Order: sequence, then structure tokens, then C-alpha cells
Amino acid sequence: MIFDLTGAKDGILLVDKPAGWTSFDVVAKIRAQIRAEYRVRGERPTKRQLKVGHAGTLDPFATGLLVILLGDATKKAGEFLKLDKVYEATFRLGQTSTTGDPEGEITNVSDNIPTREDVEAIFQQFVGEITQIPPAYSAIKVNGQRAYKLAREGKEVEVPERTVSIYSIDLVEYTYPYVKIRTHVGSGTYIRTLGEDIGKALGTGAYCHNLRRTVVGLSSIDAAMSPTQLTP
Repeated sequence: MIFDLTGAKDGILLVDKPAGWTSFDVVAKIRAQIRAEYRVRGERPTKRQLKVGHAGTLDPFATGLLVILLGDATKKAGEFLKLDKVYEATFRLGQTSTTGDPEGEITNVSDNIPTREDVEAIFQQFVGEITQIPPAYSAIKVNGQRAYKLAREGKEVEVPERTVSIYSIDLVEYTYPYVKIRTHVGSGTYIRTLGEDIGKALGTGAYCHNLRRTVVGLSSIDAAMSPTQLTP
């Protein structure tokens, strides 16, 4: 059965993005679905009806809440980008990655095993207003080009430091070398960078092994649909 996008409210659709999909993959899937629905009716959609965007990208390895905007709602993208977010993340201690995630080149750094108390104490250093240097492999524009594009071309990328807000970091589970957290952050915060910085502070190195976004503003993953519900 064709899913008719009735899950969208005021042009806003909440999608639970699976690992391996880019944010654009989800947008393309939904745009194809809109075309298919109009085809069933023997009609062709207008450019406005085919307008689909997202309000805050997720890395391909990450899963979770992707806010999709349809039609005139795409004009609200900037509002959603400013909203707080909640993530569940698992950091892998003892190793680093060139991309800050499992997709990069992994390097062994340390076999030191921090205690649970050490880990929780380090978290407090990162709660509040802090500075971050976003990853070179990110969508941030540097001199008019996406940083990840320059990095993939082997060019040196200098991403400017930024101030971000981290409201809380809670330890969910710790079984070395994996540290699972839940964190409530302000807009512009990079969880990959947070993992790397925590690893540096612990003296072990770290990268983000798993990442899931569960909340954007007042929108929760509990209300999201899977893109597999979309046909064709």
C-alpha cells in the first residue's frame, strides 16, 4: 500500500533515519513518493508540491530523528536548526578515527582503562558553554566549499572554533572500551567532536562508534516513522 504522507503535520514529517542512509537519501525517497502519489491520481506535482528538505543533517553512520519539511514548511528550516537536541552516543575509548566515527582510518592510541568514576568526572568538564572545533569531515563551509569535500581531496582543512552549549551528559553504560551517554545539547554541537575531546581528556583517545538522535526541540523519535514505510 502506498504511504500517503498523512504522518505529516503542517508540512512536517518526522523520520527515523536508519544507518547507512544519508539525509539526502531520505529526502529523495519522500520526493519519489510524492511523485508516485500524484501519478496514481493521473496528475503531475508542481514544484512547490515537490519541495522537500530537512532541518538538520545526520551523518550516514548515525540513526534517529530527521525532521523533514514539505512544501512551504521548508521556509522554517532555520527555526529548526536553532533548536536543542538530545542524542544517545557510544564512544570507543583507546582508539581514534580520522573522521571521528567508524568510517575513518582507526588508530590504536592507549590501553589505559579509566574507571567509571574517572569517566563521569571528565563529563563535568564539558557541561556548560564550551568551545569546539568541528570535524574536518563535516558539512561546514570553508572558503565557500564543504569541509568534507576538501578533506576527501586530501586538502588541509582549518575549521574555525565555535562556542556551543551542552546542558547535560549522563552516563548510560560503561563497559570498556565503550562508553554510552545521553546528552542534551544546543544547536551546532558536534557529538563526534565531543567524543574526541572526552577521549583526549581521559588520555585514551576516542571516536564516536554509534550515534542516535532522539529529540529535536519538542519533537521526539517516538513519533517518527521509518522510511521503509514509504513506497515505491
